[in-house]
Amino acid sequence: MVALANSEGKDFMKDVVVRRGGIVESVHRVHVAVVNPAGEIIARVGDPQRIVYCRSAAKPFQAVPLVEENVVDQFGINSRELAVMCASHSGEPKHVTAVKSILAKIGLSERDLECGPHPPFEENAAIELYAKGKNISAIYNNCSGKHAGMLALALSKGWGTAGYIKQNHPVQVRMISEVSRWTDMEESSIKLGIDGCGVVCFGVPLSALAKAFCKLGGAKDSNRRIVSAMVDHPDMVAGTGRFGTALMEVLGDRIFAKTGAEGVFAVGSTEGEFGIAIKIEDGTKRATPVVILRVLESLNLLESRTKDSLGAFSSPVIRNTLGETVGAISSDFELVFP
Repeated sequence: MVALANSEGKDFMKDVVVRRGGIVESVHRVHVAVVNPAGEIIARVGDPQRIVYCRSAAKPFQAVPLVEENVVDQFGINSRELAVMCASHSGEPKHVTAVKSILAKIGLSERDLECGPHPPFEENAAIELYAKGKNISAIYNNCSGKHAGMLALALSKGWGTAGYIKQNHPVQVRMISEVSRWTDMEESSIKLGIDGCGVVCFGVPLSALAKAFCKLGGAKDSNRRIVSAMVDHPDMVAGTGRFGTALMEVLGDRIFAKTGAEGVFAVGSTEGEFGIAIKIEDGTKRATPVVILRVLESLNLLESRTKDSLGAFSSPVIRNTLGETVGAISSDFELVFP
């Protein structure tokens, strides 16, 4: 395992480890940035300046034009629907219903979504589709809420909806400008790629992503609606049994949170006091809850009762097909406080 030395020479591990039968079977290297409202790094693990793609952690910022320019009010989009616009949802009936409602309100349909299809994340929802022989359309894509929001923005601005996922479309140009604004980065400094759902994704330093979440959490203008929608409807932002849902159900009075693909996860204080962004270097999802909860505990944000309610995520066990516990996943790092 890789060690990180602080200024006093003490070594700090920066890993999440998987143990089975008394040995370390796998190691997931961790990078963490914790920042204050000025964007200063107040705690870290690994490389807080590592360039990472925000992936779906950018969704709250992609919703900003919808509230700042009254698009949600123009089309009568409610708080649950705003939450699903920020979501990487599980494709459960409640998520599909919300996205269909948005599309109906803006006068479009599933055929206008350009995110492509994939089966629902939630197992029961996927089984039901297969059992009924239903086609898996783009509305089940975990990003369909975001795409519905982008279509709403295009219609409100009088922009064509076809090709709204392309980098040169006004919708995506606006998305790039929002990421620039919230990270305090020049647009030319943001690395651009293509996300899994076809739209532009943004590469920024981990600390910049943390800063963006800190800023959004401290927003006192209309953007407060985004944070409120997420913490009021955490089941719409993720889904049944998922970590992001459980985290905001328990700590939604203090934080809001959003997952991203490839081991990215970000948290902001609902009072704008701090922002946290993490990256699991090998992209695995199973390490992210362990890291986030360890970081929150190190920042004295987890009470013992709160820790107990999230215990299944902080120290998950590994079971075999017989249901026997055969291993465990645990954190093996300490935050470095500069």
